[in-house]
Amino acid sequence: MVEHTYRVMVRGRFTDLDDAGRGRLLAEVERHGLLTNGFSERGALSYDRSLDFFSFRVQLRAEVEETDRAVCDRALALASRAVEEFGVDFRDMRASATDMDLVKVRRAR
Repeated sequence: MVEHTYRVMVRGRFTDLDDAGRGRLLAEVERHGLLTNGFSERGALSYDRSLDFFSFRVQLRAEVEETDRAVCDRALALASRAVEEFGVDFRDMRASATDMDLVKVRRAR
């Protein structure tokens, strides 16, 4: 089977944060900066001090026959675990996938 590399961006919102949850997130905010975390196979959770929205970037390998929805579902599960590790709730998670093997690179002339 042929595998492709997918980059998946998950976006969501923190919800119902109590003081303890806010404290845990703020204690790690520098490691989870929006501009410091790129796509990786482990996935990277990013958020800022407002503690409103978050993103999770992950790079996954999948068989070509697998649908984008299946790849997005895998990324959503990984993102859920990353947020749940902080002991906080979230809502409105959605994911979008890009098949990097189909991206055409435009060469400069």
